[in-house]
Amino acid sequence: MCSIAGEVSFKYDLKQRMELYERMQSSLTHRGPDDSGIYLKRDVCLMHNRLSVIDPERGKQPMKVFYDNCRYVICYNGEIYNTHEVREELKENGFEFYTRSDTEVILKAFICFGERCVEKLNGIFAFAIWNENKKELFLARDRIGVKPLFYGLCDGGIVFASEMKALLCHPQFPPQITTESIAEIMLIGPGRTQGNGIFKNIFELPPASAAVFDEHGLRSKKYWLLQPREHRDSLAETIEHTRYLVRDSIRRQLISDVPLATFLSGGLDSSLISSVANEYLSEQGETLTTYSVDYKDNDKNFKASKFQPNADASYIELMKDYLKGNHHTVMLDTDVLTQALFDAMRARDLPGMADVDASMLLLCKAAKEGATVVLSGECADEIFGGYPWYRDKDIRDRYGFPWAQTTDYRYSFLTKEYQAKIDASAYVSGKYEATLKQVEHLQGENAVEYRMREMMKLNLDWFMQTLLDRKDRMSMYSGLEVRVPFCDYRIVEYLYNVPWSMKDYQGYEKGLLRKAMEGYLPEQVLWRKKSPYPKTHNPTYLAAVRERLSRILEQNTSPLFAFVDKRALQSLLTTDSATPWYGQLMTTPQTIAYFLQMDAWLREYHIEIV
Repeated sequence: MCSIAGEVSFKYDLKQRMELYERMQSSLTHRGPDDSGIYLKRDVCLMHNRLSVIDPERGKQPMKVFYDNCRYVICYNGEIYNTHEVREELKENGFEFYTRSDTEVILKAFICFGERCVEKLNGIFAFAIWNENKKELFLARDRIGVKPLFYGLCDGGIVFASEMKALLCHPQFPPQITTESIAEIMLIGPGRTQGNGIFKNIFELPPASAAVFDEHGLRSKKYWLLQPREHRDSLAETIEHTRYLVRDSIRRQLISDVPLATFLSGGLDSSLISSVANEYLSEQGETLTTYSVDYKDNDKNFKASKFQPNADASYIELMKDYLKGNHHTVMLDTDVLTQALFDAMRARDLPGMADVDASMLLLCKAAKEGATVVLSGECADEIFGGYPWYRDKDIRDRYGFPWAQTTDYRYSFLTKEYQAKIDASAYVSGKYEATLKQVEHLQGENAVEYRMREMMKLNLDWFMQTLLDRKDRMSMYSGLEVRVPFCDYRIVEYLYNVPWSMKDYQGYEKGLLRKAMEGYLPEQVLWRKKSPYPKTHNPTYLAAVRERLSRILEQNTSPLFAFVDKRALQSLLTTDSATPWYGQLMTTPQTIAYFLQMDAWLREYHIEIV
């Protein structure tokens, strides 16, 4: 994994901007601490910071190829998991290779297949390719949206980067937000409308999209869409094919020339990945390393609930004994968790998932000490239907985003001025309905299958994107590559059309996945009731974030107060309500922490409201 950035201009001599490009590149060093490179000509600049994973010696970027009297240059962030197959196809088309890197494969696939090259790739990626003869920039992002790519258009040119902080270095993109930005932060956040960069004039290339920029401007299109198809496999065939897809995805993502590990929560998804990884590494004569996170005194403070029925520690112990690998537990206390809120905000360039982000950032920082690549279990719930809102009919059939049913509560935090400017209900429902309009259905689908298809689309486009943002930014902040095997597009395509009656095998959440992967886990873990990513239950954490917000209110100088009502924040400090801000991951402590991140973001980024 790496960072990319660049600019194309048909008006200015970019060779005069080297100092600017060095600042942009430096802002992204955390994503690629091993190497860096710049390709700079009058009309184009491509920048790269490298985290070396495959072929460290010969995979340097930006990579240049001269073919058929034309120079092509690529900067690329990601990992391709079918590199071997694509390379062999290119060899059949007469191409020769001089490295083992997937960078060379992508570049030559573009030369061979043009814009259709993205259809050949199974992986996570964001890349830019410059065609010197055509004076044309090609941009692309992976199907699921694991790797980020932001851009802005300005004065006859385009600027792009892996993270918004690099764009904010550019004088054409001052840190400004609008009323729409505030609506996103207050009504949608920490989620984000696809394509919306929150900052004025900054956008994100949506997942499964490619774009061309030339003297005529920017043209983008989707190259992959989920299509409804009749599922013809029997239950037995579905179980077998699911098992094949999951195993194949995990094993493909274990290829690395640098130390590799897995995250292990003791839940179904991370435990399955760890078990398949352990099988593969054992075949190579290697030992699996695993990392988990826990919180000081969690054994005393944990409170079981409908959505988090039990703590992880005992299940992690079961998996440690089962895997017989090298396990590390990262124990977090209130002070370090509270302070990490602000690094987590800097990693996202936005207020985020509060301590859910912060704990992931600290886990990644610890894992980086022993590994460069880690596999993680995100996104199985969205694909296999593991969340409560898939399974509870009342929640499932309720209008609106199932994890964000508190629009009125969020709206109550706005000042009277911004309550008058923003129609909260219309803003959120408009996003919801626009997503449903994109869903195609099979003729004759029954009501359950009809709604489940909508639910999967909502989750893939919204909730999962928030988690993928979190995973990418928190890991790359420490130069750690985290791979997410359940985001293999083949799994998503297949499961999109598997009937709910099969996914809900024997009435278990993710029952199909459990049945398909029998034999890979102890029974207690395989059939463990779902428990979400762990958050702290320590009352000292709530006290700590309350104390910080109290100081902000007392000082009365926060830029927050331009659009956040002080009385609402004071009420938040004294409430005992567990009203969720963003599903069950964010209740009162996390809501307070979200406003702390928001305050720090407005101050540190010197944000102007326009």
